[in-house]
Amino acid sequence: MPIDATLPYDDENIFAKILRGEIPSRRVYEDAHAIAFYDINPQAPTHILVIPRGRFVSWDDFSARATDAEIGGFVRAVGTVARAAGLVAPGYRLLANTGLAARQEVPHLHVHIFAGRPLGPLLAT
Repeated sequence: MPIDATLPYDDENIFAKILRGEIPSRRVYEDAHAIAFYDINPQAPTHILVIPRGRFVSWDDFSARATDAEIGGFVRAVGTVARAAGLVAPGYRLLANTGLAARQEVPHLHVHIFAGRPLGPLLAT
């Protein structure tokens, strides 16, 4: 069920549990600001999720409340993951849904990295 971006952070969301090590994940990257792991229900041949370690509901929440170090660290993590996966030359797509209308499903900021095939139009009509 999609969420409203104005909801408070839920410490029981799946990404919070992954951050705490309560749920396993196939991690491909981690540092002080972010972790990245393969999506368990991939929508492309390469589908990696990058999440900040902080308690941020959405991109809007993150951009309003995160420190400069958290923002820089998270954005750099996304780029590092894409480069390490060899996605720059063939190309990749980033997606971060925010709120109900965008169909955000987990109340923790996450960026999807999609790659591995031609991805088609940005939005289905």
